[in-house]
Amino acid sequence: MEVVTAHGPAEVVLDEVDAPAFLLVLTHGSNGSVDAPDLLAVRETALGLGGAVARVTQPFRFAGRRAPGSPVKQDEAWLEIIGMLRERFAGVPLVQGGRSNGARVACRTAPAAGAEGVVALAFPLHPPGKPEKTRVGELRAAGVEVLVVNGDRDPFGVPDEADAAHVAVLAGERHDLNKDPAAVGRAAEPWLRKWAAR
Repeated sequence: MEVVTAHGPAEVVLDEVDAPAFLLVLTHGSNGSVDAPDLLAVRETALGLGGAVARVTQPFRFAGRRAPGSPVKQDEAWLEIIGMLRERFAGVPLVQGGRSNGARVACRTAPAAGAEGVVALAFPLHPPGKPEKTRVGELRAAGVEVLVVNGDRDPFGVPDEADAAHVAVLAGERHDLNKDPAAVGRAAEPWLRKWAAR
């Protein structure tokens, strides 16, 4: 379904379930789509645990752009979309996340969205080759439990265990996490199960 935000239309692909245990809202990276293998693997895991899943194509990608533009505008649009979804799933615990740039958005907006947790796939800790330009502040800004799933060969770096509730590092994976997407789903399963058990 199409959702109109102050910064342009977005698209939400929704997998609903009866009496969802939680709502997981996922989004893509700067140049990716909601059909990225790692996102689909986490989607499958969440559905298997009784969660509803919404995959959001943000306005900049829906318009065909590759660069996300202003983080402020991106976050504002995200919060509008989350607000609409929270109305639809009133009273259901919210977990939000994404891959790469989408993970950054999910971390930055978690407090304002009222999220109970964040799934950060391929969190880009710093630009390649520039560890001094760390984005660890965005990771810490979530203010809730964050699950990070990164590859050990990711040129964007791997967050430290001290900066998230749990960091799963997958051997042989790079930033795209597409060598073994099922491993991404398996890494997310114990963490998502906490919301399924509530």
